[in-house]
Amino acid sequence: MNVLGIIASGVAALFITVALAKSARRVALRPHVPDEPGGRAPRADVLRRTGGATAVLGVGTATGAALWLGAADGSAGSVGGLLAGAGTVAVLGLVHDLKPLGAAPRLAVQTGAAVLVVCLAGLSPAAGVLAVLWTVLVTNAFALLDHAHGLLTAVGLVTAAGLLACAVVGGDAALALLPTTLLAGLSGFLLHTWHPARLRLGAVGAQFTGFALAASGALVLAAAPAGRTAWAALPVLATVALADSALVLISRRRAGRSPLRDTDDHIAHRLRRVRVTVPGAAVLAALWAAVPVASGTLVYAELLHPAFLLLPLAGTAAAVFALLRIPAYAPPRTAQSRTGSSRTASSRTTSSGVAPSRTAAARRAGATGAGAVIPAAAGAPGAKGAAPGQSAARTAAGQPTVPPPPTGRPAAEAATAAAERG
Repeated sequence: MNVLGIIASGVAALFITVALAKSARRVALRPHVPDEPGGRAPRADVLRRTGGATAVLGVGTATGAALWLGAADGSAGSVGGLLAGAGTVAVLGLVHDLKPLGAAPRLAVQTGAAVLVVCLAGLSPAAGVLAVLWTVLVTNAFALLDHAHGLLTAVGLVTAAGLLACAVVGGDAALALLPTTLLAGLSGFLLHTWHPARLRLGAVGAQFTGFALAASGALVLAAAPAGRTAWAALPVLATVALADSALVLISRRRAGRSPLRDTDDHIAHRLRRVRVTVPGAAVLAALWAAVPVASGTLVYAELLHPAFLLLPLAGTAAAVFALLRIPAYAPPRTAQSRTGSSRTASSRTTSSGVAPSRTAAARRAGATGAGAVIPAAAGAPGAKGAAPGQSAARTAAGQPTVPPPPTGRPAAEAATAAAERG
């Protein structure tokens, strides 16, 4: 194995990702981008949503170049299978970003990619079945973490670092090639997806990251030396992703919602409801992931007893229980509840001494029904007005007559003018 080649691959993945992401960000933030014809989304929005393709290209290019230059030595088949499977899932994610797909085709493609990895790695049938199931499960669990700015990137960085350490400790450092380039690529993309995110990983980046982490963990577990407690150490590397999936499934089961219908009930959404900022949620998730990852790495290196893994698992269970107590769904509003609330508001207004507002027609009708009296206007001399105590004259429709406006001339002046005309 060429250690310098793997390090150079990580550096190359970092620079390629930074360059591509910077170019994509410049195009996505370009002002006055016209909408495409046919009512489709602007190109800038599509590019911002699929920004994770830059990280995929950076990691894939660096890993492929390292394989071509012989940096993986005898494990080229396993690493090549990892890269091919992750690339297939990334293409699936890109298609899903542009046109959403159902759960069945996504699971079919993910399963096929996992089978490809298992076959090229030469695992036994029993180990291969477990590796395929684990890869598909953890891939979707990590993909669900892409619900907040920087969350999946931060957790992926911590997990990739743990896998890199386990691969180096296990003696088959060729399996550290993909975790190394993934760690470098996510580091270069972190600033762009941090809140407020200019670019998103999207399904293309989330599926690629989840598959690379899950499949790398399965192969590192299969290549572990005999007697090493890898079976207990490596599963805890995906603790946060699996905890988020368990939180979502339990919440939707309790609320009677479909488990496949995504909504705001993930870890970051609940943390936001208790006034945790978006960057704070990403930092808390990364710290949460760092505890089981560090524990699993130390257990894998035989520096800790496997019983110590119960501590982070118990803490994760307590955290999930605490998050379940944070309400995630708004209570449904029915017509009866809205009517009751309006009646309550009306009674509250009346009891406070302020009458409810009425329209002008209702006020006029109320004034007419109350027998409002409009006094007759002062007419010319000799004109008879309404008798005191009588109501004003009304029209045939029952509406009160409106007196003509005054002329503004006194009665004496009007009489003098009439005499002069006579």
